[in-house]
Amino acid sequence: MKKPTFIEFLHYFCDMEWTQLISNKRLGQEHKHAKRHDDRSEFKRDYDRLIYSAPFRRLQNKTQVFPLPGSVFVHNRLTHSLEVSSLGQSLGNDVCQQLKKRHPELIGTLFEEIGTIVSAACLAHDMGNPPFGHSGEKAIQTFFTENNGKELQSELSSAFWQDITHFEGNANAFRLLTHRFIGRRPGGFDMTYTMLASIVKYPYESEFAGQHGKFGFFSSEKETYQKIANELGIICTSSQGQPLRFVRHPLVYLVEAADDICYEIMDIEDSHKLKILSYEETRDLLLNFFDYKTQEHILQRIKEEGVTDENEQVVYLRACVIGVLEKACVDTFIDHEEELLSGTFSGSLIENIAEPQRKAYQYCRKISYQKIYHSKPVLDVELSGYKIMETLMYIFIGAAINPDKFYSQQLIRRVSSQYDINSPEEEKRIMAVLDYISGMTDIYALDLYQKANGISLPIV
Repeated sequence: MKKPTFIEFLHYFCDMEWTQLISNKRLGQEHKHAKRHDDRSEFKRDYDRLIYSAPFRRLQNKTQVFPLPGSVFVHNRLTHSLEVSSLGQSLGNDVCQQLKKRHPELIGTLFEEIGTIVSAACLAHDMGNPPFGHSGEKAIQTFFTENNGKELQSELSSAFWQDITHFEGNANAFRLLTHRFIGRRPGGFDMTYTMLASIVKYPYESEFAGQHGKFGFFSSEKETYQKIANELGIICTSSQGQPLRFVRHPLVYLVEAADDICYEIMDIEDSHKLKILSYEETRDLLLNFFDYKTQEHILQRIKEEGVTDENEQVVYLRACVIGVLEKACVDTFIDHEEELLSGTFSGSLIENIAEPQRKAYQYCRKISYQKIYHSKPVLDVELSGYKIMETLMYIFIGAAINPDKFYSQQLIRRVSSQYDINSPEEEKRIMAVLDYISGMTDIYALDLYQKANGISLPIV
């Protein structure tokens, strides 16, 4: 058995510290760090920079679960991200207030801004997702594992092959925010170290992706993440010379909890609006989070306030559920602070909350899987989205591999100038295609698909 190095020994036996974990140093602007003087918090600057950005705006035309709106306005990636951000702010603020009582030395430090940090990270958490949700991710992956892209394996490095065959929205979000695309300044979006660390749910390279297919950063950004992790004191669990693997930054758990709560509970509300779930089914699912006495109290409040509209009743119940889950996640975070700082905490916050709420959440997930995620509207958009993405991958990867062909040149001209599609390196050209396609909205991808197939012509 290999004897651990001194550094490895320290990693395993030294906890992370809040004073180091919360840093407003900016990626790409490290040389200016000591000179910054601004009334606006650096973390609020992160939030503002994200909400005014083009990639964030494009989320309004990216599928969350259900097809983009017709007569019923269900959630898209943008509205989902805004709601997650709002809940993340509450989670961060409540955790901060409780931990300051335990650690009075944190009063007056950057720790007091974790609500803003988590809120900003929540805004960014889905920015790397391709069009058409998970079917878009799958179309990119399977192009290389099941379709024409299989032939490229012998031409590409092992690390790059692992990245693209496990293409992942989380890793892509980190790339989007940190990579220096053509014409951009160093550091990409120039986000703070702590905000960037807070979005990395799976802080390891693609070689650790395994069957679940999740990882935190592409090989092109691993040095960036390592730099951030070292600065913040995030524990590394991989041996020297092995692929990078770290424990999570503790604030990742709050971002994840906000996402878990919002997507599950809001999907149920959307399903009721779309009549996938009946009012009775929806009501019972949401009331299941409370004991009998609390259920009676909630129903009495609805009656007393004259809320007779069934949609509004569902909204009221949904708000109650989100409130109780938020508190449960805060309590779990506080109870397990030591494990979170030592990197030994197992699972998500939502998986470790008190039993009544945990069982109710698990039952919601079961029903969602059976009745929502396999419903006809969802399957239809996944099937269509997969075909659109598959086609775009075929023609654009083909152009990147054979750039001298006439049709390839026509396609390459469609790619934004910020992506390195004309690089002499094949891997960079392929990555440029993935950057371009993953950044598309559903509507743009559909339009380009139709034009590429001669279905639609820009005739006035």
